[in-house]
Amino acid sequence: MSVPTAAYIAAISAVFFAVAAPGGNAAAYTNHTVGGSAGWFFNVTTNSSSANYSVWAANQTFNLGDFLVFNTNTNETVVQTYNETTYDSCTADDASDSNTFIYDSGSSTFGKAQIINVPLTNQGPNYFFSDAGDDGVQCEKGMRFQIQVNHGLGLPPSLNQPPPPPYTPPPTAEPPPVFEGSGGGQGESINGCGMGSGGGAFFTVVSVEMAVLGLGMLRLIG
Repeated sequence: MSVPTAAYIAAISAVFFAVAAPGGNAAAYTNHTVGGSAGWFFNVTTNSSSANYSVWAANQTFNLGDFLVFNTNTNETVVQTYNETTYDSCTADDASDSNTFIYDSGSSTFGKAQIINVPLTNQGPNYFFSDAGDDGVQCEKGMRFQIQVNHGLGLPPSLNQPPPPPYTPPPTAEPPPVFEGSGGGQGESINGCGMGSGGGAFFTVVSVEMAVLGLGMLRLIG
């Protein structure tokens, strides 16, 4: 599961303000405050959401480059998925990292106010829900909605970044070569030359012949 950190949320917020800034093509993109003035909240007393988010979404037009603005607190979560099965299950536990994202501020303080800005970067069906509470109760009780994202003007440059290249592991070191002697044994270095164990017999014969030759020369001299 991909869980954005506080630094990730800060980066998204910086892009949000850049796109929302007046002037240029920024005015063509829309920031949608989810639920309007009701925000993105769950009432544990009444066991209900603060708004009918499906009705709210049905009255909006969403395009690439738009943002969803969640005025909420740390009692709720914001889950974005492109997988309808994950959306229907009301949980992100078994979701894929590539199509489901959980946004939070990184705070562990219960009930702390937060604003979560979610960019719309994928054309087609987008699904949102809160998986907080026991067994996805917030999602089951209405904290969920789906939208259709149109192409519009396409993604602005600030959101149209290529994905990072895939990780390539470094090459592993190859073991040093092993020399085999004529006798089949592992080679040993003699005077800087690799000679196998079978080469020992060759040196023994040469030594004997040299000894015999030496005796013959002594007899001639004598």
